Amino acid sequence: MTTTTPRSRLWRPAVAAGAAIAVIAGVAAAAPDGKMAAPTPRLGLIAASESVTLDSWKDDPGVYLDLGTYLTAGGSPFELRVTRKSYKDPVVATQVIRRGTKTITRALPKGTVKDFSGLPGFMKITVTDAAGKTVINRTESFCPNNASGRIRPDAPATSKYPESCPVNPFTLGSVWGVEKGWASNTYAGYYSAPVALGVGKYTAKVSVTKRYRDLFEIADKPQTVKVTVRERGDGESGAGAVGRSAPAHGSHTAGHGTGHTGGHTAGHPAGQQAGQQAGHAGHIVPRSPAPASATNGAGPAYNVGHGPYPPAPAALPWALKREALRAPQGRDGRGSTDGSRQAPAVQPQAKRPTGKATVPNVPKPDLRSLPAYGITISEGDGSAPGRDFLAFSANVWNAGPAQLVVDGFRAPGKELMDAYQYFYDASGKQVGYTPTGTMEWDPRPGHEHWHFTDFASYRLLKADQKETVRSGKEAFCLANTDAVDYTVKNANWHPYNTDLSTACGQENSISVREVLDVGSGDTYTQDLPGQSFDITGLANGTYYIQVLANPEKRLKETDLTNNSALRKVVLGGKPGARTVTVPAHGLVDAN
Repeated sequence: MTTTTPRSRLWRPAVAAGAAIAVIAGVAAAAPDGKMAAPTPRLGLIAASESVTLDSWKDDPGVYLDLGTYLTAGGSPFELRVTRKSYKDPVVATQVIRRGTKTITRALPKGTVKDFSGLPGFMKITVTDAAGKTVINRTESFCPNNASGRIRPDAPATSKYPESCPVNPFTLGSVWGVEKGWASNTYAGYYSAPVALGVGKYTAKVSVTKRYRDLFEIADKPQTVKVTVRERGDGESGAGAVGRSAPAHGSHTAGHGTGHTGGHTAGHPAGQQAGQQAGHAGHIVPRSPAPASATNGAGPAYNVGHGPYPPAPAALPWALKREALRAPQGRDGRGSTDGSRQAPAVQPQAKRPTGKATVPNVPKPDLRSLPAYGITISEGDGSAPGRDFLAFSANVWNAGPAQLVVDGFRAPGKELMDAYQYFYDASGKQVGYTPTGTMEWDPRPGHEHWHFTDFASYRLLKADQKETVRSGKEAFCLANTDAVDYTVKNANWHPYNTDLSTACGQENSISVREVLDVGSGDTYTQDLPGQSFDITGLANGTYYIQVLANPEKRLKETDLTNNSALRKVVLGGKPGARTVTVPAHGLVDAN
């Protein structure tokens, strides 16, 4: 369990995207009996360049080991399905082997993966100085969905795989892969801690650890890269270097991420599921991207998303992320986003529907709640001095098999939009609609978008699970911020509307479309008075944070029985110095 005192603001780091490289990797075939054939590996490790220049910044000491090494996939893709049955069960991985029209699966050994952030201990990095002394000897995790690009001209134009490994502690399922004819950067950006290297010349040896070489039949061919470390000053720029200024910020914050991307560089704008990452209304300034080496062509790439968990490769433990950065509050609005790519807006109908409303017998969304997380104590700001608040993050996701599509229509001069839910058949044809509440314009700085009023509700329950405090957050701009389970039927691995400035309309909008795609969830961070729970007058003891989807049951779903999730918390301390202890939820021991 975790005990926290005053809040540390949530943050979303960013990762540097890799460059595409040109080399052809080996292929391993799948034998008819379902076992892997031995002769040649289907994966390989290559280096884009024989040498790299890394920057050490005066104001932010430490060097990020972006060495320009890539894992390649040859004639067939490298694909893993990573799942857990429940929060009481461990995370397991299955390899999907595709050869022509045949698909073979094999369960990887127990303990291969620990969470959804990547393959732990995959890369081994040894750095020696000019005198031959070893100064760095470490292993790092690897997310196959990391920044990637084609390695030969006949490879698929785009990768079908998601663009990051989700790190929301309550993720249920993920798909990892390197497309055939593609290569994925092994560099983990800010999710790999910087190392202490002084200015000078070094030699890095990079290899895949024996465990994974044996498991995936990767040739033992370490890559050697000459490294030059140079010192840079604050504000200094140069060819190939990433600027030090923080990227633009705003919208849902660091996690409205599909969860989503770490960012494929060729064919995929950097940006989602991932991307994502504090939440909608408590927006933050994201941290500057980790410096990219001047020789590998990498530039800054940002996970698209706005929730508290950056969908990205090889994540830091949540406890470290919480303590890593106190960022000032940002804001979102037109032209001011979280620094990610701006996904194309999902266009609403040109006019409100006519004719009789019908709810046809076609696939519908299934809204489910994740247990609350990112739970901290915060003190009242200038609007609520002397009061104690319980801040938290909440996510409602769509288990499918159909999108949640809600359009808002505004009569000229009216303050509210009328909201309608739309339904589609298997071919994507609209076959029905039903009224489902309203949308309202939120003019407050840091918001400035249209909110759907019937999506979710947050409540603090007593030990007997009767309501004691309700969050003032009762209206939402929907966006696909976290990749919660990309193994469900019809999951969309590349959702749109991941950016508030394009998903939620403008003050003068006549209509708005908000979509929650299959497999993705929408994270909001409740860290401001009126959204967080005012616990000033509450006695110490056990409580439950309830995240409730579709509270008025106006939205039509596949299942209405799985809309509530509870997270146990124990309040302690004294006024002005309250504490919260968050027991583990099954095997998930993250607050």
